[in-house]
Amino acid sequence: MRAVVQRVSIDNELISKISRGLMVLVGVEADDTQIDIQKIANKILSLRVFSDPENPAAMWKKSVKDIDGEVLCVSQFTLLANTTKGNKPDFHRAMATGTSREVYASFLSHLGTIYHPEKIKDGRFGAMMSVTLCNDGPVTFTLDSRKFEYVSSSVTSSVVGEQSGAV
Repeated sequence: MRAVVQRVSIDNELISKISRGLMVLVGVEADDTQIDIQKIANKILSLRVFSDPENPAAMWKKSVKDIDGEVLCVSQFTLLANTTKGNKPDFHRAMATGTSREVYASFLSHLGTIYHPEKIKDGRFGAMMSVTLCNDGPVTFTLDSRKFEYVSSSVTSSVVGEQSGAV
């Protein structure tokens, strides 16, 4: 699973609307599992991308949970495009629409379970949408459940083993 996380101030999108918090573009990969959902959801909610309100110069101190912020998720299969060959994007790594809809719904549900469900918003799955955001900073992070840089090789091996055992 891959997610692009952007800190936002205001989003006036008509289907959903948030104020201070995070806008998250979410791409579901063909072989994503519940482990990927949990990794990405936990990271999104705990990633310290906000300053301390009492000391605005102290960046990277607060998570979206710490500031009681909102999260707007938008399904975005194009995040999984392979653009290495030619000029036409290849979307074979993206999960099929029907299954992806279920995995994305599970992702939203998991976010609501580990945070305040009323603070989790989403767009309209599979729809063409005009999404407006004010990228604060700009601050943008790319998260990939399979490529977290901070995970040591021994932890990665055990996670892969757990995932393989669950399949």
